[in-house]
Amino acid sequence: MSGEQDSRSFGAFQITARDTRCGARRGVIRTPHGEVQTPVFMPVGTRGAVKGVTPDRLEEVGASIILANTYHILLRPGVDIVERVGGLHKLMAWHHPILTDSGGYQIFSLSSLTRVGDAGVEFASHIDGRRIYIDAKIATEVQNRLGPDIFMCFDECTPYPCDEERLKKAVERTIRWAQICRETHSNPRQLIFGIVQGGTDTELRGRCAEELVRLDFDGYAIGGLSVGEGHENMIRTVNHTAPLLPDGKPRYLMGVGTPADIIASVRAGVDMFDCVLPTRNGRNAYAFTSGGPLRLRNNTHADDASPIEYGCDCYACRTYNRCAIRHFFNVGEMLGPILVSIHNLRFYQRLMSKIRRMIEAGKFEEWAQDQLAGEHIAL
Repeated sequence: MSGEQDSRSFGAFQITARDTRCGARRGVIRTPHGEVQTPVFMPVGTRGAVKGVTPDRLEEVGASIILANTYHILLRPGVDIVERVGGLHKLMAWHHPILTDSGGYQIFSLSSLTRVGDAGVEFASHIDGRRIYIDAKIATEVQNRLGPDIFMCFDECTPYPCDEERLKKAVERTIRWAQICRETHSNPRQLIFGIVQGGTDTELRGRCAEELVRLDFDGYAIGGLSVGEGHENMIRTVNHTAPLLPDGKPRYLMGVGTPADIIASVRAGVDMFDCVLPTRNGRNAYAFTSGGPLRLRNNTHADDASPIEYGCDCYACRTYNRCAIRHFFNVGEMLGPILVSIHNLRFYQRLMSKIRRMIEAGKFEEWAQDQLAGEHIAL
């Protein structure tokens, strides 16, 4: 469903099916710009565009919601300009739901000159070095003005590993900032999600989740993972944290991940995912397929007339063969990265569609066990 919805209907999250043998659930999130079927994967349009992929191709691959980043949009072109051109949806030429990350992760990861205080963060722009201050109130006001359908609270994302004292302080700041975000939020047409932090420390995750649940957000995210802790630590943390979050609200695992990460997290009860892997790997000639990854620069594809993947209905597989795509990469033609990005995004959307069908059929747990036990994800 696209276009504006009745103001009485958006904000609701409805669970439509479950696999009773695990935490997997099938649902729908209603927003002013349409419905989002869950579990869902969100392509990443960090600076206002999914790299190399036009909105019509995003629709064709099956994307229903995309992610943009407040940090990058705030630096360029700036919130004033976005407002003048008609808001984030207009800027991105995307008429379906948009989710914005608050930019906390980028502030802590991109700037080596970041000063963190209990009130907020001062950092140096990675573009020109100018000093910028942002706190929970500013992050919320900016996202209210940008106009996404869903936006995230300002939080402190710590690296891995992280010493215990710093981790505790980050959790306390995240809780305090979440309360300010909740109080500042002024646009009832937007959903606001809290972010549970705490690294791989289950006790801190529990404390953060408990405090955020009290604030009654529209949804909840598990942040601070996929930062070097490894698959086993990640899934252990997700398995602990997801059940602590309200059953009737969407659960979002931020910045994750590989197909195996997604399947294992859906088992724990996670509904939403985003990751740069499909497009970043696509730009490097790495294609996801049911038979395992392909590295399309390899000589073995020099005269290969096969599509990237038989059975895939994406534009790249319908139109080009491996030989042509390898050639585009070798001569520096931008079409190569675009085509593999399109294919990878379609692979991820096919994966999510398969997951939703398996949950509806009550067969997800059995299917997930088979996929995670094998070498490749078979769609």
